[in-house]
Amino acid sequence: QVQLVESGGGLVQPGGSLRLSCAASGFTFTTYWMYWVRQTPEKGLEWVSARSPSDSVTYYANSVKGRFTISRDSAKNTLYLQMNRLKFEDTAVYYCVKGGNTWQARYDYDYWGQGTQVTVSS
Repeated sequence: QVQLVESGGGLVQPGGSLRLSCAASGFTFTTYWMYWVRQTPEKGLEWVSARSPSDSVTYYANSVKGRFTISRDSAKNTLYLQMNRLKFEDTAVYYCVKGGNTWQARYDYDYWGQGTQVTVSS
């Protein structure tokens, strides 16, 4: 069955960096849209970044553009989110999410990981 397992969260000071990982299994990893989505009690769910099938395009929310990088290692079936220059407002639970495998189905969020907490604090 499909499994998404995140890791790499933690406590970091403002301006610091973290790299989140999402180990995927149970589906052909490279043929699906993959996302990072974060959640806070104040803002609810916020889409952060996306990577298309075959890695042809990537997208970022304006709030993280230029600071975060989404990448995929197909050999390891792992999705990454490199987060640099972290800010207080990046504090959230980060989820790895599987989408569909076509443009039309790209927002069919059908599987979510368990989430990993990122806390930016001095």
